[in-house]
Amino acid sequence: MFRRRQILKSGAMLGVVAMFPETMFSLVSQVLAAGSDKVTHSDAEWQKLLTVDQYQVLRQAGTERPFTSPLLDEHRSGNFNCAGCDLPLFSSKTKFDSGTGWPSFWKPLNNAVATKGDQSFGMVRSAVECRRCEGHLGHVFDDGPQPTGLRYCINGVALKFAAAAA
Repeated sequence: MFRRRQILKSGAMLGVVAMFPETMFSLVSQVLAAGSDKVTHSDAEWQKLLTVDQYQVLRQAGTERPFTSPLLDEHRSGNFNCAGCDLPLFSSKTKFDSGTGWPSFWKPLNNAVATKGDQSFGMVRSAVECRRCEGHLGHVFDDGPQPTGLRYCINGVALKFAAAAA
């Protein structure tokens, strides 16, 4: 049985949520993510944090045009991090030229990415996303070089390069 005080508190909280839904959504997301390293934002917050191209790829599973990423020609030692949350995803040691027009890697860093089925455009493939912010990165295929035989075909706008300290 509810006590009168509990009912009044619940009513007051509902009133606050009704008056400030976006703020409350952000707070709820932060509370749910507490205790984990997940990065969550409302759609409006992602739009403010990312460029138009980054938002289209990371949050709407878009694809950048091939051969447009400056990261295709990035050959320095370092890591390729998520443009959404800065989680290191791929080492430059696993980058290779696949000839496809997108930065390609044969292996992600440990605990960096997740994959899920993708049947868009009538194809069956595996989408790759950032483990921490769940941003769409690209796709993984089984036509890569050894030792894994995998090709992580990643949108350059979904990445940012962090050079290794000299």
